Amino acid sequence: MKKKLVVLSGAGVSAESGIRTFRDADGLWEGHDVMDVATPEGFRKNPALVLDFYNQRRRQLFEVQPNKAHIIIAELEKDFEVTVITQNVDDLHERAGSTNVLHLHGELLKARSVNSSDFVEWKDDINLGDMHTDGHQLRPHIVWFGEAVPAITEAIIIVEKADYVIVIGTSLQVYPAAGLMDYARPDTSIFYVDPNPASIPYMANPVQVIAKIGSEGMEIVREKLLT
Repeated sequence: MKKKLVVLSGAGVSAESGIRTFRDADGLWEGHDVMDVATPEGFRKNPALVLDFYNQRRRQLFEVQPNKAHIIIAELEKDFEVTVITQNVDDLHERAGSTNVLHLHGELLKARSVNSSDFVEWKDDINLGDMHTDGHQLRPHIVWFGEAVPAITEAIIIVEKADYVIVIGTSLQVYPAAGLMDYARPDTSIFYVDPNPASIPYMANPVQVIAKIGSEGMEIVREKLLT
């Protein structure tokens, strides 16, 4: 039976593919205050701005490709039972070949009603006046700051069963995702890959910090896992 490997991925993984992050930009994302484009309050204040912002992010998805980190993570399914728990809203893990991906913060290629969590597949722009079948305006299927993270309970259960955990491309600043590795069993080995790794409070688990970008770090992690 294959051992269970859980990958907790953040924005740094997709950054190598050309998708910009906002964690190092003083709270600005593509020139916007994240509170204006990534909160329910921002959407209520200026829905057209928010829809346009995510329309641009969605269009960008069709211009980028998975990088080596995504590909190595997918290839590990040959030797492990891999679950990817990602904070990213892109589909690069899936395009790289990962078959079991849990999106904590939603997905750009889905839209949902402002009145419910019911979502639909959506690859085009979302415009004011685009309605769900329930008659309400569509919005991006994204978990904004200040909203609950519905998938967090499932994610905790997955981490609790892991034999190995890889934390990659995250500053460990956004909760509840940042606290997921705390649910790993004490005997679970943890690898933390990030070029600017955050300090990690004391943990009972052995944690190997690899201060590399995702593609380089995953080469090292793969070698350690398979030898």
